[in-house]
Amino acid sequence: MILSKQNIISLLESVNDPEVPVINIVELGVVRDVTIGDETFEVKITPTYSGCPAMKVIEDDIEQVLKANGYNNFTIKTIFAPVWTTDWMSEVTKQKLKDYGIAPPDKVSPIDHSPFLPLEKKILPCPFCDSKDTFLKSQFGSTACKALYFCNSCAQPFEHFKCI
Repeated sequence: MILSKQNIISLLESVNDPEVPVINIVELGVVRDVTIGDETFEVKITPTYSGCPAMKVIEDDIEQVLKANGYNNFTIKTIFAPVWTTDWMSEVTKQKLKDYGIAPPDKVSPIDHSPFLPLEKKILPCPFCDSKDTFLKSQFGSTACKALYFCNSCAQPFEHFKCI
């Protein structure tokens, strides 16, 4: 296989997020860059949250898929700047989250600071029934990067990716 950035990224698209298996690490924005050298390359990854426990699993999965495809001369580097943001997710990725039952994040921008409202003041549509009759149940869901909400209309709990 030819060593190219696109080939490596294509392989990395087969690595799903271990906590949200309907999206891969490229869609999530964890893969920040692939730099190609003469006979080696580096995969740069960024955690979605400081201290994210899934990063070791992600590194192991990257290593496994690359080695299974004949790549052995690479490094994986975790970078913390720029800080991961939900803005790195496409609308298609956010729709996948919604279809999976996770309320997708708002767009974070320097002009519109509404995503920075306290979670208890946010009105989130339920990913199951689209009702806005929802409330914050817990600041943390199954992982630190998600919050737990509840829908009064369909009586379903759901998680929401926090905007970072």
